[in-house]
This record gives sequence, structure tokens and C-alpha cells, in this order.
Amino acid sequence: VQVVESGGGWVQTGGSLRLSCAVSGYTFHAYAIGWFRQAPGKAREAVVCASSGEGTTYYLDSVKDRFTISVDKAQNTVYLQMNSLQPEDTAVYSCAARNRPVCSQVENFNSMGFWGKGTLVAVSS
Repeated sequence: VQVVESGGGWVQTGGSLRLSCAVSGYTFHAYAIGWFRQAPGKAREAVVCASSGEGTTYYLDSVKDRFTISVDKAQNTVYLQMNSLQPEDTAVYSCAARNRPVCSQVENFNSMGFWGKGTLVAVSS
């Protein structure tokens, strides 16, 4: 399984970005894929997860009304649409997948078997 993120970059406060997570060698018939982020000097945190078994779960109240995860099974790609970006959203965003098709305990990062290298999102004030 290979996970590759793209779409990061620099954006001004209030701007938008759409991140892509291409997952190859993985079945989207039963899936659980999450987005995570790690800001400079801070611990990694789960942002949102989508699964065939449980739907979508958000882990950060600060992004619930601004970020949207979507899954394109035909393209084997998961997207993260990020709107109204704020400086505190600055982080390396990573995508990860697991074989178990539920989002429970994705904050146990070791439970996600397949990780990408991440893409940097930088929001200027």
C-alpha cells in the first residue's frame, strides 16, 4: 500500500486549500482513512476520519465547520477541503489508512498501518 499526499502550500488567512491523498494497493470496498496534522513543536493530532463502516468522524471542534473529507473510490483518492484557514491550521498534514474499516481509536496512531509522508500547509496572518 502506498499513500501519497499533495495539495499543500502557502495561503493567507481565510483562504482555502484542497488536499489529496492517493492510496494505491488498497481496497476501497472496506476502508478507513484519516487526516492527521502536526504543527511545529506540537504533537500529532487526528483531524478527521472517513470509513465505510462508520461514516465520518471529526476529532477537532475547530475544524468541523471548515474542513470536509470526501472519498472518491473510482480514483482511490481521499480529499480534505479546507476553508477559512487560520494561522493555527499551519501544520504538516498526513493521510493514513488502515485495513479495519472503522474510525474508532485512530488517535492510536500505531493502529493506522499505512502512512504518507505528509504535505505542508502554511497559513500566513
